[in-house]
Amino acid sequence: MSCRLSELVLNCDDPEALSRFWCAVLDYVELGREDDGIEIGPASGFGGAAPTIILARVAHAKSQPLRLHLDVNPVDRDQDAELERLLALGARPAEVGQTGDESWHVLQDPEGNEFCLLRSRLAPLASA
Repeated sequence: MSCRLSELVLNCDDPEALSRFWCAVLDYVELGREDDGIEIGPASGFGGAAPTIILARVAHAKSQPLRLHLDVNPVDRDQDAELERLLALGARPAEVGQTGDESWHVLQDPEGNEFCLLRSRLAPLASA
């Protein structure tokens, strides 16, 4: 018996703003709301091949780099074009000690959460 990764929880100050950002980045939709957060995920909903993300409002500010970060891959363009798109959506370059020889780009979402844009293009998830 084993487990599956079904949800990721990202603590944040502004679930609305991060919902707009991550929905645009990942082609996700809003799946549900509660007083303290928003759940986003693929249009097929919870339990599919891709995990949902819960953007949970917390009272404290992020004070150090996350110990876990997200990696994303382009699905319909090359890495350079996807980097331009992510920057236009509000991502910012992040400095975490990289050498400049990496094949990925380290970025931050609008609240400073680090994530990486990898080079390999992946097929989009099949719609349900």
